[in-house]
Amino acid sequence: MSSVNEDIGIRLRKVRGAHDLSQRALARRTGVSNAMISLIENGRSNPSIGMLRQILDGIPMSMAEFFALDIEDEQKVFFHSDELREIGSRTISYRQVGVDLQARKLQMLHERYAPGADTGQTLLQHEAEEAGLIISGHLEVTVGETTRLLGPGDAYLFDSRIPHRFRNPGRIECVLVSACTPPSF
Repeated sequence: MSSVNEDIGIRLRKVRGAHDLSQRALARRTGVSNAMISLIENGRSNPSIGMLRQILDGIPMSMAEFFALDIEDEQKVFFHSDELREIGSRTISYRQVGVDLQARKLQMLHERYAPGADTGQTLLQHEAEEAGLIISGHLEVTVGETTRLLGPGDAYLFDSRIPHRFRNPGRIECVLVSACTPPSF
């Protein structure tokens, strides 16, 4: 059971994320410091009604809309297969566990690479660590200057700041489960 502070914080984080606002951007819009917004979002400060109204005016959103939000997804623990959120493209499917990961430290994906699918000639790079376990098919993984062809049961784990790329050179779909911490957006 969450406290009132946690409930307000979860709601504010969800609303801010839905409007694609950083804490600093919301602070500039509202005149409330980003440190205070952070304290509220982390359930360590309970804003007055006036302060909450001032913050919501920067979105804009009414108090009624704010408290009518369904925050269950933020606290959801179990997900059926049809609840995984597709965030990929036609040839590469990334089915994400959970909807809004702004408050999470981990992103977990069920990935499918069609034959020939490739993340591209430009190597990926982001602030995270990632790992994956091949379930079926084959995946060519390049990390820095090293390339390996991985098959069922094989896995990878690396610092995502190192340039990397994924490619299915095979004739059958490659299926894997991966995790990235923190989530990459």
